[in-house]
Amino acid sequence: MTESNENRTPETQAETEVLETAAPGIHIGLLGNYADTDETRFLLTPEACGLLTSAGIRISMEAGAGVDISFKDETYAEYGVKIVTRDEALKCPVVLSYQPLRAKDVKKMTPGSALLCMMGDDLFESHVIKELLDHRIACGCLDNMYSHHDVEIFADIVHEIDGRAAIMYAQESLSYLGGGKGVLLAGVAGLNPCEVLIIGSGTESIAAANAAVGTGAKVVLMDNDVSALQLARPVCDPRVELIAIHPRVLTNRVKSADVIITGNTTREFEFPKSLSSSIKDSVYVIDLNESHPSVSVPRTVAMALSNPLINFFNEMQIKNGFRGMMITTQGVQCGMVTYEGRLVDKLIASLLSMPSIDIRVMLSSTN
Repeated sequence: MTESNENRTPETQAETEVLETAAPGIHIGLLGNYADTDETRFLLTPEACGLLTSAGIRISMEAGAGVDISFKDETYAEYGVKIVTRDEALKCPVVLSYQPLRAKDVKKMTPGSALLCMMGDDLFESHVIKELLDHRIACGCLDNMYSHHDVEIFADIVHEIDGRAAIMYAQESLSYLGGGKGVLLAGVAGLNPCEVLIIGSGTESIAAANAAVGTGAKVVLMDNDVSALQLARPVCDPRVELIAIHPRVLTNRVKSADVIITGNTTREFEFPKSLSSSIKDSVYVIDLNESHPSVSVPRTVAMALSNPLINFFNEMQIKNGFRGMMITTQGVQCGMVTYEGRLVDKLIASLLSMPSIDIRVMLSSTN
């Protein structure tokens, strides 16, 4: 189902020209996180900005945006970044933010410009989507985009850091300083190591398993799809036990686990409530679907995401701006939420009961 022509905002000459004016001198507005949230992750380090500015890409950064990764404005300025107010950064042809923008900020963007961010709850708010559509903002989520090798590179990076940081959380929680009984994940001479049970075989779960084994813990990774376990085998440390979820086996593993980490399973899985009484009193439990341990290591996140973003923007420059990048790169199209006043994300459209259009159909009709 598509939006009728009568409901579309008339296209103005200014709106159609904004994306084109980003080429060849691409101008990025780099935003910080909202102060009233717990988000700390950021997208570009000063060094990464330097590589982009040296390639002729302009960057205007909101003052104080790098505070969460412990970088001062002066450091960014040394790498060619212009320090501006948030409102000025929002006016740039390409706006870059880890968090999706709220409606009040979308209103301040230049009509027809582009917003690149990570997927977040604000994009499931109807008033935010309405502002994106009304201002004809091309909104794309980096973590839903694919590389030329069909890899969800931005999502995988964050998931891997989440998994590794989860083990850091677990060790801290088990320690005396963290409020635990003062035990070490690893075993020492004469003592058994702690047992870590991981449910799920996604990137974050595998990263957690490998990190836990690296500390010396005994690790079991379970999933309700044997084929998923087979795919996980080559990328898991050989010491990680890969086991299919079976009621009796799961019960035994839960009883002995010192750490329980739940992530994404191939098929829908709900942790049995009946097993709650079987869990040790001192066990550390974390659900990676609800918690993001990577917020505790935001500089690592920024350094890791900077690498693909440098390539991303260099390719954008070669393709004469964001619009050229989007229409010629299928992996980028997969991450688009709104484009030219249309909602193109089917999931968001379904949840908000709003009409949408397949972006491939939309592009084919305009080419």
